[in-house]
Amino acid sequence: MRYILLLLIIVPAAEIGVLLLSGNTIGLWPTLAIIIFTGILGAYLAKKQGLETIRKVQEQLRYGQMPGEAILDGACILVGGTLLLTPGFITDAIGFSLLAPPARKFYKRILLIWFRKWMDKNTVTIIR
Repeated sequence: MRYILLLLIIVPAAEIGVLLLSGNTIGLWPTLAIIIFTGILGAYLAKKQGLETIRKVQEQLRYGQMPGEAILDGACILVGGTLLLTPGFITDAIGFSLLAPPARKFYKRILLIWFRKWMDKNTVTIIR
């Protein structure tokens, strides 16, 4: 919880700093154009990849398979799309990396490790 609170303070402050630097370097209108373009591109990519992931989940369920990998893909796509709709260059960079399949493998590996630790911590073992 502390880390989330810290992120809610640090990320917007860093975004404001980068946006001010960008505005001073390339100007206000190009900065606004880039922010709007990345938002539109992010929404398009998230929709396209999200629909593809939903189809993959449905197909796996139809054949009686567990769609674990596809669900993790969907979570990464959802977070990536949300970050791309948030104005700022830092969140855009993270959002695009979540939508890129090679980088998504890295994030999914981290999520799996985190889920396993969380499940091990919250699992009770009964010894008889």
